[in-house]
Amino acid sequence: MNREAPDPTEQDGDFAEGRHLFCQPCDFMLGVVSLQGLPEPTLPEVAFAGRSNVGKSSLINALTGRKGLAKASGTPGRTRELNFFNLNDQIRLVDLPGYGFARASRDLVKRWQNVANLYLRGRANLKRVILLIDARHGLKAIDHEALDALDETAVSTVVVLTKADKISKSAQAKVLKETQEGLKRHVVAYPEVFLTSAEKRLGLDAVRQHIADLT
Repeated sequence: MNREAPDPTEQDGDFAEGRHLFCQPCDFMLGVVSLQGLPEPTLPEVAFAGRSNVGKSSLINALTGRKGLAKASGTPGRTRELNFFNLNDQIRLVDLPGYGFARASRDLVKRWQNVANLYLRGRANLKRVILLIDARHGLKAIDHEALDALDETAVSTVVVLTKADKISKSAQAKVLKETQEGLKRHVVAYPEVFLTSAEKRLGLDAVRQHIADLT
């Protein structure tokens, strides 16, 4: 199964429920390219969104302790689809197509994004969107565009800063503050922002617990 045990301690706080949930089996269900292929909305869902190559697949793998569960590479793979993962029949994790990917044709990118947008607008069991932002760059115009679209869908959204190990502690504090300030203009965004590194396993327990609270 190629699992890694979740990190036992990383931040202050009680994350026992989140750790327990993410120690349970998590398996790839299916990838869909149209709304007709969506699974029945029988479980709560959490969707991972963000710019292409921001680290969505890496974060899902790190949270679940499963190498290769979600396809992570320098070019999009299964994330050309909406990919569903079943976490112990308690909640589904959904890996959305990345936005801002320039190597595919505009028509193909638009088709991927339309499916994602329709999913976000019409999925009653969608509990949260986790929007990933590269900590090295912070919120960019394209991220604000995504957040504007999420404001219209009225799906509550929490921002996770990825690749925090690539910058200094002072830079982490700076981007965290700037991100919190930037989110004030978006009605769906939680004021809490998570700082993470999939590679160094930083901040994972806090994200696990946030997701566990939705089950």
